[in-house]
Amino acid sequence: MRQDKQKEIAFFDLHAAADDYDVFAPEASERIVAAFVELTGLKPAARVADLGCGSGTFSALLARAGYDCFGLDISAKLLAVGRRKHPGIGFTAGDIEQLPFPEASFDGVLLSGVVHHFPDRARCAAEVFRVLRPGGRFMAFDPNRMNPFMWLYRDRASPFYSPVGVTENERPVLAGEVAAVFERAGFAVSSHYLGRLAYRYVASSRARLILPIYNVVEAALFSPSFMRRLRPFVLTTGAKPPTLPSPAERVEDARKRADAGGG
Repeated sequence: MRQDKQKEIAFFDLHAAADDYDVFAPEASERIVAAFVELTGLKPAARVADLGCGSGTFSALLARAGYDCFGLDISAKLLAVGRRKHPGIGFTAGDIEQLPFPEASFDGVLLSGVVHHFPDRARCAAEVFRVLRPGGRFMAFDPNRMNPFMWLYRDRASPFYSPVGVTENERPVLAGEVAAVFERAGFAVSSHYLGRLAYRYVASSRARLILPIYNVVEAALFSPSFMRRLRPFVLTTGAKPPTLPSPAERVEDARKRADAGGG
């Protein structure tokens, strides 16, 4: 199943009319970028692509952290907002499944809440692998299907599912499934979980009424370490090998993975 690009563009262009698309409170956005800095280990001045950058909130925070940041989004209208708000950052319109960058262009990639927009994530993973330099690192953050609130509100299997404020392409993710896709693309991958990400906006007017309560309950309920796998967001991080394996090594690695899966 392929992502419906036109529905993605129409959805996010509509948000540009409101001059923004930033659902998180400022401190929550800062926590996400702090996690990127910690988990990737990338040093200031590293060249980083913010894929799915929207109006540039995370791009600006990455630049503030010292990175040479470049933003890409499928919505040209949201990018126009980003250029106006953050004139020192380069933005371009493009499709993550067909990135307009040469191979080995970046030291790091932040996938800004976009992996869960792809019904088939293999092409996204392959493109991230292609544009990263050897030894480059990425981090993705996406809603966690194991989180009860995410499941109840955003999973189509839930009797309380709401389609308000999401595209038809979106689904909460399972950490292991996302990790497996990026591993098959060639990355060494690990999964992490992040909570205490306060929302400042949701599209549903009814949900907005209880948003302050949700923010308090979520922070209290999922902060203990034994609850980490139920936190609302999955962070998927990965590193591209410093040197690429030879064709023979790739064949042998594929054989070992197949043997391990069969056993």
